[in-house]
Amino acid sequence: MRERPDVLFSLTGDVRRNSRAIRQLDALLDLGLKIEALTFGPEAEACWRGIRLHILPRPTGSGPTFFAAVHRLFRKAALGISARMYHASDLFTLPAMCAAAHAHRGRLLYDARELYPHVGATAGKPWARLFWFLVERHYISRANAVFAVSESIAQRLSEMYGIPRPTLVYNAPDLQHIPRTSILRDRFGIASDLAIILYQGYLKRGRGCELLLDAMRDIERAVLVFMGEGDLEARLRAAAQHDSLAGKVFFADMALPDDLLPITASADIGACLIEDLSLSLRYALPNKLFEYLMAGVPVLGSDLPEIRRVIETFDTGRVVHASDRTMLVETLQGMVDDVHARLRWSTNTRSVFQEYGWAQSAQRFKAVYERQLNCTSP
Repeated sequence: MRERPDVLFSLTGDVRRNSRAIRQLDALLDLGLKIEALTFGPEAEACWRGIRLHILPRPTGSGPTFFAAVHRLFRKAALGISARMYHASDLFTLPAMCAAAHAHRGRLLYDARELYPHVGATAGKPWARLFWFLVERHYISRANAVFAVSESIAQRLSEMYGIPRPTLVYNAPDLQHIPRTSILRDRFGIASDLAIILYQGYLKRGRGCELLLDAMRDIERAVLVFMGEGDLEARLRAAAQHDSLAGKVFFADMALPDDLLPITASADIGACLIEDLSLSLRYALPNKLFEYLMAGVPVLGSDLPEIRRVIETFDTGRVVHASDRTMLVETLQGMVDDVHARLRWSTNTRSVFQEYGWAQSAQRFKAVYERQLNCTSP
């Protein structure tokens, strides 16, 4: 008879390529828990890091049809696995994991990575926003524990749904020493007297990719590297062919989480220009912000509450209204030109992790799991 797993972990994505999921799964393994995971991705392995993977076929399409198919897939798979705890890594798997937790008398844990009713995709779509609000309101009250990625999102979830304040688990990597490298400079043959501005992550709406590319038309003594993939990639590549951007923009493939930071450490400035298109984006604390800082790279960030708090509190770069092109160009050019300021900002980056580091988040995350574990039977 198959041994009952302690945790069934679910993500609408590939857990092997998701930094937040990897950190959480490693923390659960540190607790000695037996873990299985429902995930999308290539069927390359049935066991990964000691975790049994159930690789589901990713549905085609988008919008409600896609998420209805996601729900059916995850619900069927989760109901077939009796676990002590069910971890929904996003709202899209939460209903399925709730059904399985109820059926098998397990505990339900929910990771609210966004303010899902207020993501960029629901902007200008009140019915879509209402739908996701009703879904989240219905299921979040059934969760035995909730995690959030920022102070603002935790506060908002508590106010919106009348739940206890979620536990903060930041999107920050393990504290580690990442030496300066020349990977991007060597890969693209970038001259030593040009500053490298790096954007890493998904190339999608609301992340400032097009604003950054447009600003580069007027930036001197610097180049821009996009390292990622997403819906905007083809449009960005086409725009980068314009004469005013010749030789100033490069594209690199998305790096796997374990390979990322040494590449990041070859940049001079990291761009984190989240656009204020929705509440979820306004309150975001993205992986890329902490990845830049961990690699000692100063950040040009959006003047939004959570991003501004990190950059200004620890003096690790500059903030700017991303939609103000004149200010964006002036601020970015100033960062390119002021080598001494970049050195100061780079020196300050490690202090961020005294408050936001994964060690602190991991302690909170593990403590929640240990409490929930005590409420279950083997």
